[in-house]
Amino acid sequence: MNKYSYIIIDDDAESILKTKTIAEGFSELTFVASAMNYEEGLNLVLENRPSIIFLEINPKDLSSNLSLAFINELHRFLSILPKIIVTTTTKEGAFDAIQYGVFDYILKPIITIDILKSILKLNKEVVEVNTVSTCQEIATSIIPGEKTSQIVEKSLLICVKSYGDYRYISASDISYFQADNNSTDIYLNSGEMITAFKTLKHFESILEYPFIRIHNSYIINRNYIARIHNGNSVCYIKNSSKKIPFSKTYKSNVDLIIADFAAGNYLEV
Repeated sequence: MNKYSYIIIDDDAESILKTKTIAEGFSELTFVASAMNYEEGLNLVLENRPSIIFLEINPKDLSSNLSLAFINELHRFLSILPKIIVTTTTKEGAFDAIQYGVFDYILKPIITIDILKSILKLNKEVVEVNTVSTCQEIATSIIPGEKTSQIVEKSLLICVKSYGDYRYISASDISYFQADNNSTDIYLNSGEMITAFKTLKHFESILEYPFIRIHNSYIINRNYIARIHNGNSVCYIKNSSKKIPFSKTYKSNVDLIIADFAAGNYLEV
């Protein structure tokens, strides 16, 4: 029998208790801990590396900062994420959650059959992965010396469509996004600008690290930051005179960028 450890991240203590009570009815699930806000939840996940996270994304207490952005933060630290099961009261956000690659989306109040379905899906996925691994091992043993091909992760390709015109952009070439009412201007490292008829919030919901929102009007590619000036609240773009402001609302994201730089091959003088 497969065993799965889990953490519950929810701003509602009663909701945490209900989820835990139902989950305790399954011998496959092992409770690790619970958290009621973004920071505590992140620390718990990084410390315990659970198999599953039950995550609330529409909290009653907005100061908890719980949202799908929590998943982006996990990508900064983990190469393989736990299975994210969103637990919330409304269907709104389901599509966005799918874009974030969540494992499941359960509407509250949670009932036993919901957890059962998630466990069955997880068991099925584990069986399929094990089957593929076994087949690869057999193939290798049949053809000695034959090297299995490596999977090369390609950069995300963004297609900007406009009246039959399809413009393809590699995400790695994008320096930053700037809001322009209900459209968004996409600035490339070449200096070129392309307008997409989607809001900045739309891009925030579908893009993952290294794209980070630092202002109501800007999402920046961390890889193109040349300088961060906390005193003036601006970021400088590599090979450009452009200075992008960051606001107090997103100051925590800027702090994370600074910490991320320091965690790499880093020398401060």
